[in-house]
Parts: sequence; C-alpha cells; structure tokens
Amino acid sequence: MGAPAKRKPAVKKKTTTIKRPARTVAKKSSRRRPVVAKAPPVTPHVRQAANTAVSEWLNQPGTIENPAALVPFLEQLYRLESGTSKDVLRVLHYGDSHTASDDWSGTTRYLLQARFGDGGPGFTHAGRPYLGYRRLDVKSWSTNAWYTDGLVGRDGDGMYGLSGISMSTKRVGESVTLQADCASAELHFLRQPLGGLVEISDNGIVIDTISTAGEPGAGVYPLRLQPGTHQLAARTRGGGQVRLFGWVTENGRGLTYDMLGMNGAQANIGLKWEETVLADYYRRRPPGLIILAYGTNEARNKDWTHESYRDMFVQLLARFRRLAPTASILVIGPPDHFYRYSTGMASHQKIDLILEAQREAAHASGVAFWDLRERMGGKGAMGRWVAAGMAQGDYVHFTGEGYRLLGAALYKELMGQYATYVRVRNEARPAQTAHDSTALPTAAKIINGQTNENQ
Repeated sequence: MGAPAKRKPAVKKKTTTIKRPARTVAKKSSRRRPVVAKAPPVTPHVRQAANTAVSEWLNQPGTIENPAALVPFLEQLYRLESGTSKDVLRVLHYGDSHTASDDWSGTTRYLLQARFGDGGPGFTHAGRPYLGYRRLDVKSWSTNAWYTDGLVGRDGDGMYGLSGISMSTKRVGESVTLQADCASAELHFLRQPLGGLVEISDNGIVIDTISTAGEPGAGVYPLRLQPGTHQLAARTRGGGQVRLFGWVTENGRGLTYDMLGMNGAQANIGLKWEETVLADYYRRRPPGLIILAYGTNEARNKDWTHESYRDMFVQLLARFRRLAPTASILVIGPPDHFYRYSTGMASHQKIDLILEAQREAAHASGVAFWDLRERMGGKGAMGRWVAAGMAQGDYVHFTGEGYRLLGAALYKELMGQYATYVRVRNEARPAQTAHDSTALPTAAKIINGQTNENQ
C-alpha cells in the first residue's frame, strides 16, 4: 500500500483590515442598541380604523389643566412674535426615554422655532453620553475613554450640570465634538481641585487651552463666534481629571428647546442633582418654560404609593420653582402603555395612580398639567396606536412617526393656549404696550376660565 498523498497546505485567505473611526459612545456603556419591538400584523382595514381613531383623538380640543400657569411663558412668546423682545426664550424638556429619542421634543422644537425664531440648539450633551443619544438639529460624537455618570443606576456626587449627566476622563487626547449652527457657544464643565486642561477649537482651529481646576462648582467657557456652522471640539491635555457637562450654542434671538431626557429615568432622579451647580446654570440661562414628562418607569415600580409619589413630585416641583422662580412649569402625565397580566395584555393599572398623583402635585403647586394618556385616547389607547403603526410592539414606546405626532400635539396644545392669551391680552388692555405687565393677572384669570368682573 503506497504512502498517502500529501495534502496541500491550507492557504490563508487574505483579509483586509478596515480601520474604523473611533466609536462615538462613552466607554463602559456596554449595552447593546435597543431593538425595536415588532408590532403584530394587522389587516389594512384594522390599520385604517386605528389611524382614524388616533387622528380624531389628537384633534380634540385642548386639555391643559390650570393653563394660567403658562401665562409668563405665553407673554414671552408674544414679545418674541411681536418683535418687542430681542432675547432668547428657553424651554427645558426633562423626561424619560419618550423624551430621549428627540423625535417628540425635536418636533415641538422645530414647530416653535419656525414660528417664533430659531434661537439655536441650546444645551446639548458633551459628545455621546449613552447609546441612542441624538439631537435632530446637531451632530455630536466623542472618543472612547469617557465615563458617563448620572445615568440610571450610576448615582454619584450629583454634580452633573443642567441635564443630570456628565462625562469624565483622566486620559490625554480624549475629545468631544459638536457640529451646530449658531452665533455663540459655551462649554459647561465642572470646576474641581486638580482639574485637568482642555483645548478648545472651532472648525479645526485651536482657540484656547483652559484649566478646569478650582473650587467645586459650575464652570463655563464662552466663545464669541460668527453666525454659521461651527464644529466645536474640546480635547483633554492632561493635568488631571476633566468632567464635562455639555455645550450651549445659541443665536442672538429666538427660541431654544433643550432635550434633557434619560432612558429609564423616574422623576425623583431630579432630586439627586446637586442644587448649587444646577442653580448657577439656571441663573446663567433662565428658562421661560420647564417641562417635566415622567411616569412610565414609575408605573412599573412597585415601591411607589399614591401618597409617596405625590409628595415626592411636590418636592420636585418646589425645587424647580426655586431654580427658576419666573418660569412656567408644565407637567406632562405618562402615556398609556400595556402590561402583560395573567389574563393577557392590558393597560397598566398603576398609570392611574401615577397620573392622579402628578395631577394633585401640579394643582397643589400651581403649575400646568397635561394628561397625555387622555390626549392619546384614554385608557387602552396604546392598542390602537400599535395597530395604527404609531407605537412599537412592546406596547410602551412609540415609533418615530408616533413620537412626531406627540410633538405636534404638544405644539397644538401650547398654541391653543397662546391664541387665547393673545386674544384676551389685546381685548383686555388694547391701549397697553407689550411691556406693561399689569395686563397679566386679568389675562391669567380669563385664560383659566374665570371672569374679571370683580377686579
């Protein structure tokens, strides 16, 4: 028997190594990008009927409760539109994952800016603090070795700036970059003992190298720019830890709308933020309207009772009132969502508790309240939104189109109140100028369904 034939050595296939750009997410964020849950298939007839139902509910008359609380904000809108104000009017929209996608907040931003003027992007995070973070009106990215603090499950010292999130690193050469259209910019950071150096550049040209060392507190580096598109970058240059909060990019006049959502957040996360640092940024950029849109995650938290949640929310509203005593505040109740019970999928029962607790807290605190579930179509409405293709198959989150509908609905609610306010304002004090604030109490009472006969 002859010797076996020799096998030819295996030839290794040549592989081409593609050098990929640095990831644009903060290191240690190992969670995979969330998968969009597929909705169950429905017939065209069922989808059309669901679309009709969703449209009918969105076109219902306004449902904001205690709308008089919005009068200070509505007056500022009036002054912007009439040209008597040359300032920037700022809206801060805090919330959970419904806010964080920016489809909802971004739609409301676009519509408000189209009418009242584009004040610029406002506040945006430094780089990409978590997977899925985006703003529809800017581009942002960052290198690998940043640690994101303040996210759900990452409680720290609470010094996180305006958004409740910070990014920090001790490594040299790490950067965050923002591309935005603006006429001015600020970098917000934490001053801290042994704080490191940061090199600031605009469109590739180095402007300055600053130190973040100092007594703990809010740090700001302002940039004077020519109006246009700017690619702003902050790069670490050693000397210690650098902790960044974000960028502020604005134009000289108009409205800004800051998206301050966080995946998984519950309303009480705002009570964990260090108030001194937060107050410094509020004084620097006083808001005209603060929106608080929480409740979905609380409904799935068994620890909350009606009383404990209401009391917490009253405390939260008191904090924001201290931070911004002249701002209007609007609480938006959670949307409907389904839960899998032993009998099948149904509207989560605990949303009732959260909604009523928020409503009581809002009324007790003198702020406006909008029942988003009612605007969707009431209890059980999520089923119709899923069938219409406006919500995802998890029966919790919306599709991009669904969130855009919510953004348009919020704009419509605000503009409905604005139209009433302008009419009442002009009828009540036709001879007064836009700068005469004595018309505000009368307008506030009428817009809230009261008469002014006894004034």
